[in-house]
Amino acid sequence: MSDVVIVDYGAGNTRSVQATLGRLGYSSVVSADPALIAATWYVVLPGVGSARSAMDHLTETGAANAITRRVSSGLPVLGICLGLQLALESSEEDGGVVGLGIVPGRVVRLKDERVPRLGWSIVDPWGEAYYFAHSFGAVTPAAVATAEGVTAAVSHGSFLGVQFHPEKSGPAGLAFLDQCLSLV
Repeated sequence: MSDVVIVDYGAGNTRSVQATLGRLGYSSVVSADPALIAATWYVVLPGVGSARSAMDHLTETGAANAITRRVSSGLPVLGICLGLQLALESSEEDGGVVGLGIVPGRVVRLKDERVPRLGWSIVDPWGEAYYFAHSFGAVTPAAVATAEGVTAAVSHGSFLGVQFHPEKSGPAGLAFLDQCLSLV
């Protein structure tokens, strides 16, 4: 069995996440199979794509329920970018989408001058720069880090979500992913 299941929702950055995990020495599989999501050591819900199509795919495959049950059981899930946003209760994207509801809060369209928000930004209080690419952001009491005033990371139970892309964030991103996986 693989160390990590990267949840397949029909789009996303699954290949780059899988390649990065491989560089760190972890085996991974891309799948939406609820049995694999339930049984694996660690689950990553990746980012990139449309909230509505991602949630539709997660619901149709049963992956949505498997992820929710996994977090309820205290098993780790890492959400990356859209993966973080899908974990919240709702999103303004695509005219309004109901999320997984495993993290309190909602996703709103960014109102900054720079939308989409692309590029490197320091995450406070961590003091490291990571790569961001998004037009929507999380509004949640579970926020544990910010970047330029926008939620950069959330932690709620066994769910950790980041708005940035660790797989595209060079040495800092590799160190972040390795730390996440080594804590389990």
